[in-house]
Amino acid sequence: MFLPRRALVDEILESEGLDGIVFSHPPNLRFLTGFSGSTGCLLVTSSGVGFLTDSRYTTQARDQMVDVEVREAKILHKSVVEWLTELGCRRVGFEEETLSCSEMRRLREATADIVWVPFERSLQMLRCRKDKEEIATLEHAATIAEAAFTEVLPRLRPGTIERDFATDLEFAIRRNGGEEKSFDFIVASGPRGALPHGIAADRVMQEGDLVTIDFGVRYAGYHHDETVTVALGEVSDTLRSIHDIVLRAHDLAIDAVRPGARIPDVDAVARDYIAQCDYGDFFGHGLGHGLGLEVHEWPSLSARTDSPLQEGMVITIEPGIYLPDVGGVRIEDMILVTASGARVLTKIDKQFRRLPV
Repeated sequence: MFLPRRALVDEILESEGLDGIVFSHPPNLRFLTGFSGSTGCLLVTSSGVGFLTDSRYTTQARDQMVDVEVREAKILHKSVVEWLTELGCRRVGFEEETLSCSEMRRLREATADIVWVPFERSLQMLRCRKDKEEIATLEHAATIAEAAFTEVLPRLRPGTIERDFATDLEFAIRRNGGEEKSFDFIVASGPRGALPHGIAADRVMQEGDLVTIDFGVRYAGYHHDETVTVALGEVSDTLRSIHDIVLRAHDLAIDAVRPGARIPDVDAVARDYIAQCDYGDFFGHGLGHGLGLEVHEWPSLSARTDSPLQEGMVITIEPGIYLPDVGGVRIEDMILVTASGARVLTKIDKQFRRLPV
């Protein structure tokens, strides 16, 4: 699996006119080698592939990597430059979006003989299209999520504290086989539902609340992301109405997903429908995003990303309406772009759900 991915990097070396590329962002390391540690540098050059890490990870790296020379580094940036110099590299790409300014400064100070070239988009383009193994992993993460959510749903009732429910859900994820949570869970009940990123707080849920639960499972390094909004008993006509509107916008957007569809056009399908229902001012964020080894990957699904969807992409579709001092709704599924359209990978039913109180 990893050798074909590195072969694609070789093509990038040639097309970008680079002697080598240095990767240090952990998701990129895992994508290209399978290494799951947190520290190291992968050197991909025309003459071979090498990996540098400290003594904590050398054994792990040798166990996890195939056809990669692993060396232990005492001072990582110096060892990187020494190895590149040994290989005769003069023009070297680096990850412009994740390498810090201080790390870049240390590399430049270590030698004046290397020209450092910003590099990122090409690898994003490689990672955005998932292979069969990646798709299966993401779908299994969604299965874990469904099992965990089903386990804790009976605890979602008036009197429950948002943070307690989030904690219960996190432990259920681990009990059902997840590595850990993908991010801090959003559990936003009642008026807090108007906060798109309302991280679980100390609010006590009440009868008549809508509760938005945005949660994620990490499994084998890959991240699931899903949002469910449920009702605690009877809710107001306004809250029921915006749930129906968001669900319809969500379904229309999924129907618009297909290879070649322009991302702004897909975003507009959901956004225009919500606007037609007079709630356009209350849907401010993008429609979704790519995901995989990171929760947020390229592409961002918004009017600003003028690119087509491609077969093999895994994206989220997550429209919402947020009414200050009233509440809100978001509905989110993970979608695989298939040759013929879209396949929903997440498992939890998104139809309006009224829990007994």
